[in-house]
Amino acid sequence: MLNSREPFKQTADPFLTLASPSFSGEKDITAGFTIRSGGFSPSPFHSNNMAFHVGDTTENVIKNREKLAAAAGRPLSTWTAAEQIHKADIIRVEKQDAGKGAWTREGRIAEADGMYTQSPDVTLVSFYADCVPLYFHAPRKGLIGLAHAGWKGTALNIGARMIEIWEKTEHVEPEDIYVVIGPCISAQHYEVDKTVINAVEQKLEPSALKPWTKNSDGGYQLDMKALNHQLVEQAGVPGEQIEVTSYCSYEDEQLFFSHRRDQGKSGRMMSFIGKNED
Repeated sequence: MLNSREPFKQTADPFLTLASPSFSGEKDITAGFTIRSGGFSPSPFHSNNMAFHVGDTTENVIKNREKLAAAAGRPLSTWTAAEQIHKADIIRVEKQDAGKGAWTREGRIAEADGMYTQSPDVTLVSFYADCVPLYFHAPRKGLIGLAHAGWKGTALNIGARMIEIWEKTEHVEPEDIYVVIGPCISAQHYEVDKTVINAVEQKLEPSALKPWTKNSDGGYQLDMKALNHQLVEQAGVPGEQIEVTSYCSYEDEQLFFSHRRDQGKSGRMMSFIGKNED
């Protein structure tokens, strides 16, 4: 069963605050997901585009990022970004990686769709326009992480991959991990073909409920939030420690960019997470 508590809170800032007690209840973490308004970019990136690769100018993106950094209290010099390639590679980010990818795309840390860190000097960031943002927290070990899960990354089980790496290399039990599934496209607006269904079905246990329905034209409406929830839970994270947003990137045009709705011509939202100094 999906956790029905809404983990994100909307304020006057240019982002939704991740307000889950398991992430920010003790003010030890700053995390959120940007909205499309409040920035400086022109149409079709109007106005708070966070990504360099969509055709917006570097100057506009940096201005948008600087405004967010000030609002969130996470300086741009702490940001670390990777080149997202729709796979399941995950990298550990250290203090010396802070600032990589913050001012230019070429300065990114590496090709990877998942990152994690223990350093309070790092703010992890990744970019979206319908794909699933996954946030991870292991309070006992002081670990935080982000993963970008499109259907390809989901089919490669990137969420479970993060949990596996933490368990094997960081000595974190899955039972000590908390996960939030952020804003993405909802099942109603996400039609896929049998190729996608075959790929993701292979990762589900045989007895698992299938988070998709077949529609009249032979396609499938795929619930990416539910699918990622199931995969993370299969990997050992207790269901009550997985929270799922109700926000849909396609439905709420005022809040979000959507690659499908905008027919590929749009900006990108950004997930971010950073540890605060004690």
